[in-house]
Amino acid sequence: MKFASRLVCFDPAPGDRFRPMSTPIYQTATFEQEQTDSCGEYEYSRSGNPTRAVLEKHLAALENGTRGFCFSSGMAAIATVTKLLRCGDEILADSDLYGGTCRLFSKVIDRGGIIAHYADARSPEQFESRVTPRTRLIFAESPTNPLMRVIDLRKMAAIAHAHDALLCVDNSAMSPYLQNPLDLGADIVLHSATKFLCGHHDVTAGAIVVKDEALAEQICFAQNAEGSALSPFDSFLLLRGIKTLKLRVDCQQRTAQSIARFLASHQGIKQVYYPGLSESSDYELQRSQARGPGSVLSFTTDSVEVSKAIAECARFFHIAVSFGGVNSSIGLPGTMSHASVPSELQAARNLPPDLVRISVGIEDEEDLIADLDQAIHRAISIQ
Repeated sequence: MKFASRLVCFDPAPGDRFRPMSTPIYQTATFEQEQTDSCGEYEYSRSGNPTRAVLEKHLAALENGTRGFCFSSGMAAIATVTKLLRCGDEILADSDLYGGTCRLFSKVIDRGGIIAHYADARSPEQFESRVTPRTRLIFAESPTNPLMRVIDLRKMAAIAHAHDALLCVDNSAMSPYLQNPLDLGADIVLHSATKFLCGHHDVTAGAIVVKDEALAEQICFAQNAEGSALSPFDSFLLLRGIKTLKLRVDCQQRTAQSIARFLASHQGIKQVYYPGLSESSDYELQRSQARGPGSVLSFTTDSVEVSKAIAECARFFHIAVSFGGVNSSIGLPGTMSHASVPSELQAARNLPPDLVRISVGIEDEEDLIADLDQAIHRAISIQ
């Protein structure tokens, strides 16, 4: 089946004699058992729930994996991946990561003796030079957040496996519609399902998909042991959102291309970061490993005040963290989504303070471009 068909053609309720078209919400905490010394397929919703099971199987199929797991947030999914490590192990991560990921790596897991190091993964040779005998996990996003840098995932997989490490790829900015990291050699793909997978600003969720069964069992154990699984109702909402993934992303990406070209030619904009522009140094690499550039982009203005005013003058672009929803959003990562990055890493990663990130929604393309145009002109005029 083509991807659009795969999004909606799956068994919504395995074994249900009523054959519902939509997956029922099994809003129950526990399931009655027939015997005291053995359990049925489900016993307690933390351990397994029929609604979540349909979602997890569906996501695994969309990412070309064998097992999927859904969590209460994207950060819960990332935290679960770190449970694969032990005291003394190290993570080598790309230097351009979501602020919450940096906070977890630098301020939480270090308490358990797991140390994270950062390097620029766009230079595979220099990146590999930072691998140590204790490196057990390599972690990257592609495109990165918020500078939209494209990482060669095939090379990252080769580096990880040459050093007996796992490669985990945060695929939130692409979704399985545009990119399948497991097919490129990754061991683990994860999502903040809050973003494109849900797409409607009404669910906070995370997801992990793997191919290796032994790895799946470790993740399954951690999910149950820590109680971080997604609720039945949120699983239902996420299943519903996924059905329109292609329709939404096709619209968002098409408009994002037009907006990127508009911004690139605007006198008030200094630089546009978007791998869908042919002049981007990442253009060909993105085309080689993904089926599109996505609908998140960022730009600079050479002035923090102007950037701030653009965000505040926009009408269709709502000031908000996160991305991937049907409504367009805008923000300054340095003071919003990435404000939690530790100060020592902030200095090393060189994140432009005037960087503006926008997530393109499904509004009319002309309305969005006109809105940005007026916001830019107003921002410049009031400075």
